[in-house]
Amino acid sequence: MKATVSIFTEIPETLHESLKNYLETHPDWDENRVLTAALSLFLLQNGDSDRRAARVYLETLFHHSTTVEMPCTDLPATANLLDTP
Repeated sequence: MKATVSIFTEIPETLHESLKNYLETHPDWDENRVLTAALSLFLLQNGDSDRRAARVYLETLFHHSTTVEMPCTDLPATANLLDTP
């Protein structure tokens, strides 16, 4: 992920409490990482299957801070990333 944009949104208090509980038990995650993973997965599942959304989701999930170049093949994007050393 190269550039970032800040957003402000309101979420239900119960969802915020669940997020706080999760973050307390998973110190390698923070609010930004969780929200980025959630939004990119939502767009991947409900959007136009944009490879950029898949790339952001996988980078966030596996906590990669740099962009991984994936060759264009008939394989799904996840297979290409997971095969990268």
